[in-house]
Amino acid sequence: MAPDDEYIEVNRRNWDERVPAHAASKSYAVTAFAEDPAFLSRVVRFDLPRLGDISGLEGVHLQCHIGTDTVSLARLGARMTGLDFSEPAIAVARDLAASAGADVTFVHSDVYDAVERLGAERFDLVYTGVGALCWLPSITRWAKVVAGLLRPGGRLFIREGHPMLWAMDYRSHEGEIRLRFSYFEQEEADVIDEPGTYVDTDQEFTEGVTHTWNRGLGEIVTALMDEGMRLTMLVEHDSAPWEGIEGGVMTPEDEHGEHRLKDRPQRLPQTYTLQAVKDPF
Repeated sequence: MAPDDEYIEVNRRNWDERVPAHAASKSYAVTAFAEDPAFLSRVVRFDLPRLGDISGLEGVHLQCHIGTDTVSLARLGARMTGLDFSEPAIAVARDLAASAGADVTFVHSDVYDAVERLGAERFDLVYTGVGALCWLPSITRWAKVVAGLLRPGGRLFIREGHPMLWAMDYRSHEGEIRLRFSYFEQEEADVIDEPGTYVDTDQEFTEGVTHTWNRGLGEIVTALMDEGMRLTMLVEHDSAPWEGIEGGVMTPEDEHGEHRLKDRPQRLPQTYTLQAVKDPF
């Protein structure tokens, strides 16, 4: 492995170890997919008013983790493929699809290799869910993958953590929220060592180190435009489907599983939904 790619193995170990806890958690609600044929993940449910009709589309979910969003998109009528770099996550995703009766293909691969693994200009829809882009060192390289996967006229649909939230300290200080990390993309990763995970679990972990990168909304949009993508939607939200800042400053989850700042939630954009279309010319 080249030194520049060492982050992949570090992050993969972290994600591999957390797969069982995520699969067993209330947050991912894996068993609900088998129990209720109409059940959708809360991330996909949140964006139903913006997603539109995807029935009959050939779709790929990049960085799909254990596949709950992927199966949800399949239930909305798309012919879905999920791709993730964690082999244990892909194994859980395949079991989930089988128990849910969903015809979904899951592929074990790094996201930057997606075009090579899946084929160029094959998809009508590229989907990416919350908490994916921060694991990638180059947004321009990611944008090339997205454009390479899409047929002319195809679209990218993404809901992601807002760069402002990623720039905040994830722990409050006596009720105060503070900027800690860079808003703009940097060459060097933010290296963090945290023993837990973002779902409730009693499991103890030994792989705590992660390498992450932030980048501003302008950098994301520009990277897509440079690859011939046309922005058709950008909506910023004051909520996120996890407690983005610890220490009692966030509300309990609402009926949609979303958290906001207790005090003046309009101060902090926490997530955004973006759609871009690949120019047919």
